[in-house]
Amino acid sequence: MAVSTEVSFIASSAITLLLIGGMQFFKSVLASQELFTVLGGFIGSIVFVFLLTAVANFQSVLLGPGRPTRLFPEVIGCLLVAMIASGLVHRVCVTTCLIFSIIALFYMNRISQKIYSVAVSSATPSKKKR
Repeated sequence: MAVSTEVSFIASSAITLLLIGGMQFFKSVLASQELFTVLGGFIGSIVFVFLLTAVANFQSVLLGPGRPTRLFPEVIGCLLVAMIASGLVHRVCVTTCLIFSIIALFYMNRISQKIYSVAVSSATPSKKKR
């Protein structure tokens, strides 16, 4: 079920804040074992995905639809926020958050290309006789 851009912005912002708050609430648990630090980085990458969704929806509402999310201000900024939120839990969470976020960004880009890219027909060059 698809929702409007405004509702998606509010929902993804709320989920981002809940995830960051949950990471802080369970900070001692996430920092206690190696497996939980990897889980903390994975949760950080989920924060990245929802934060990037919120930023893209906010841009769409503010500047109009059709504006692509660029690498420098939007993606890098959301990645830094997610890595800082993971770093408040444990320093290993920062590294795993970066790895999981890059993987998530790759698949998000792949899905976006399948949905929104326009098929370009390639014209075959005709051979000219000399």
